[in-house]
Amino acid sequence: MFYFLSQFRYEFFPLNIFKYITFRAGLAAVTTFLIMVVIGPWFIRKLGEWNLGEKPVMGQGREAILGAELRPKLGTPTMGGILIIGSILVSVALWADMTNPYILLTMLTMVWMAMVGFADDYMKLSGMNKNGMPARIKMIWQAVLAIIVSYYVYAYLDVSTALDVPFMKKMVINLGPYYMGLVMLILIGASNAVNLTDGLDGLAIGCTLLVALTLAILCYVTGNVNFSDYLFIPYIPGSGELTIFCTAIVGASLGFLWFNAHPATVFMGDVGALALGGTLGIIAVFIKKELLLGILGGVFVWEALSVIMQVTSFKLTGKRIFLCSPYHHHLQKLNWKESKIVIRFWIVGIILALVTLTTLKIR
Repeated sequence: MFYFLSQFRYEFFPLNIFKYITFRAGLAAVTTFLIMVVIGPWFIRKLGEWNLGEKPVMGQGREAILGAELRPKLGTPTMGGILIIGSILVSVALWADMTNPYILLTMLTMVWMAMVGFADDYMKLSGMNKNGMPARIKMIWQAVLAIIVSYYVYAYLDVSTALDVPFMKKMVINLGPYYMGLVMLILIGASNAVNLTDGLDGLAIGCTLLVALTLAILCYVTGNVNFSDYLFIPYIPGSGELTIFCTAIVGASLGFLWFNAHPATVFMGDVGALALGGTLGIIAVFIKKELLLGILGGVFVWEALSVIMQVTSFKLTGKRIFLCSPYHHHLQKLNWKESKIVIRFWIVGIILALVTLTTLKIR
């Protein structure tokens, strides 16, 4: 909304400031943070009144293995992701160029994934299905979104189907129509990886903050013809506007961490985790950092791999590799304190973010 004020800069020159991405990106972060900390206490109380809190799940799975660790969290309001996603969408609508196709497709991705996550959370919390939405159905809805977005990108947007290989200046892999399959893999993988990481107070949202902040830098240089030419990275016109989306996520993450830090007073739930993961994934696709996302989001990748390894090993050999998966629960079973696990994962996330940024010159 405010972006369009820059159209009147010739009549009133101070309005020219709304043209600058850096100015609007900063205010987008401040907007989401303020929405979170101002509305957050009221919203958390409402979640408690609606009885939307963590419920016990009986059985032989992760909940049974981690009974002692999870018991203190029972009753803590969840589905806080509704406020996260709402604050981001409001901020983006205020500060971004709403005619930009990348912004619109990213908003579609966030809303779609949030709706899938909401359905999953509601099924669990309402008692309809203690395990939530069946994984097969969830995957189908995610795949449908990936097909829609990837087809639009492939058919209508000026986005190359070639993979930009990190650390290599001239090495590219042109996937052609198979690029749609890659988009599907990234969208589904990123959303579920963040969801799997969301198991300790502040863990997923802290790592999300680091990834979003790094992506904001990458979006800005990718959408700037001078920076992209200097750094030998693909220039994608219009992608710089995604900087505002990324900083909105940063502000919302800081605001949510205000309440989600140990001991958490609210959890984001699948409605937040799936939406944030899918959004980070599609932004990486738009700015041609598909492979780089694997480095930047290394914490999420490892958490997802630990689950895949655990399930595969148990099905093939009947033995578990880890005491419990995802990996952060394995560390819990080794008697690591929750705050220690979270902070060390954040440190790893910071290192991976720095490594990611070095790829801009090491090519």
